[in-house]
Formats: sequence, C-alpha cells, structure tokens
Amino acid sequence: MCHAILLVSCPDQKGITAAVTNFIYEHNGNIVHADQHIDEQSNTFFMRIEWSLEGFKIKKKDIGGQFQAIAGQFQMTWELSFSDQCTRVAIFVSRHLHCLLDLIYRQRAGQLVCEIPLIISNHPDAKTVADDFGIRFLEMPITKTNKREQEEKEIKALNEENVGLIVLARYHQIFTEDFVSKFRNRIINIHHSFLPAFAGTNPYLQAYEKGVKIIGATSHYVTEKLDEGPIIGQDTVRISHRDALEDLVRKGEDLEKVVLSRAVRLALQKKILSYSNKTVIFD
Repeated sequence: MCHAILLVSCPDQKGITAAVTNFIYEHNGNIVHADQHIDEQSNTFFMRIEWSLEGFKIKKKDIGGQFQAIAGQFQMTWELSFSDQCTRVAIFVSRHLHCLLDLIYRQRAGQLVCEIPLIISNHPDAKTVADDFGIRFLEMPITKTNKREQEEKEIKALNEENVGLIVLARYHQIFTEDFVSKFRNRIINIHHSFLPAFAGTNPYLQAYEKGVKIIGATSHYVTEKLDEGPIIGQDTVRISHRDALEDLVRKGEDLEKVVLSRAVRLALQKKILSYSNKTVIFD
C-alpha cells in the first residue's frame, strides 16, 4: 500500500503538529510514522510524517494543493513524496570502485530501493562494471579548459535519465557552482575522513604517518564550498600499531562503503532535512 511522506520545516509556534495531524485525520488517513524536532537556537520546527493512502479521501495529485493552506498559515517549507515513487540515482566515480560496487550490490539486493540508470566517470575504469550490470556509462574526462562543456553534457544526460539523486562514490572532481545550484541537496559525497582532517591527496598515508588510532568517514551534501556541505553521517574504526598502510586503506574503504550507503538510504527514504548547513536525520 502506498504511503504519503511529508517533510516540513518552519518557525516554531503552537498548533503545528495539531494542524498537520488533523489534516490527515480529517481526510481518513492513518499515520504510520511521525517524528519531529525543534532547534531551539533558531526556533525552527522540523517534522517527518508518513501516512497510509488506503481510504484517504484526497487523490494523490491533489494532496499538495489542499495542504498548501496549512503550509501558508505556518510559513512552511515542505516536500511531499510517495512511497511508490522509485528515485533514479546517478553515480559519479573515478578510479576507486569499491563504493560504486557496494551501492550496486545493495540496490540489486533490495537494500536500496531505487533505480541506477547512469554511471558517469572521468576515467574508463568503471565501464566494465557498468556493462556487467547493464547501466548506461558516460566517460567524461575533465580538464581546466573543458569543465563547463563537460558539465553541460552531464546535466543533459542527468535530465534525460530523470535523475533525482546524484551520488559521488569517490569522484575526484570539483563541480562548478552552476552545477551544484541545479542539484541543491541532491548530491551526496563520501569523504575519507572526519572533515576537515587529512583532507587532500593520500589521506591514509597522512593518517599512517601520524600514527592515528582511529580513522573515520563522512557523508555530506555537496555545496559550493568544497567539503563544507551539511553532514549526513559519520563513523569510525579503530587502528592499532600493528596496522600497516594497506590495513588502513582496507579499513577505510570498508567504512566509506557503510557510511555512504547509509546516507543514500536515508535520502531515498526521505529522512533528511537540510537547514543552515546542518541536517536533521529522522528515525
């Protein structure tokens, strides 16, 4: 049975929860999940509410229009989606293929409910993977002189495939501000550390030379400021003096796969609200 999922943020005041839940109740909706949060520093209210459309009196196509009166009353920023909508995901990757393969395996196993119609890379390495799984592959080499031209081609392909979410599975290129602005809060990146520690090239070598006892990975939305977008998730793994450089790489790549797939799953389930360069992650 199809569910409606509503994400809401607005200035906090009395009556918001009652207005939203009454709207669902009055039209014969059955709430199956609800979560809310108030950021006291900014006085902002956040809500994710999900209800069954079985017996709901408003047609799917009309729900947003009828909810608009409540949204206007409380100055809401809101997004309505439905559980039977299958998000189409494009994966950007360079030469490290572990995250790409992990996402495809999870999608094929039903752990990530989405379609993956497109893989884009600045190198040819991922073409075999794309061919093996029957996914469209675009090799788009990037240089200082052709970046904007290539991005225009990428945007065209993304629109052709009706892509709703972009995942950077270790993609080692920086997008222009124009590209990012077209996909606001729709580009998820995985970073090989706790930002901004050990940023740049050879992060595991830097960590190894520092003798660290813990390494981490960070998933975040991409913004115009490099590696400073809203953080979705982070995790760590312990390191000991017995770990060689290749052990750090192996442990780090395992962690990257887990942290990235968690972020993608949350996005697909509409459980992330971004605000003020932060995120609210709903249960």
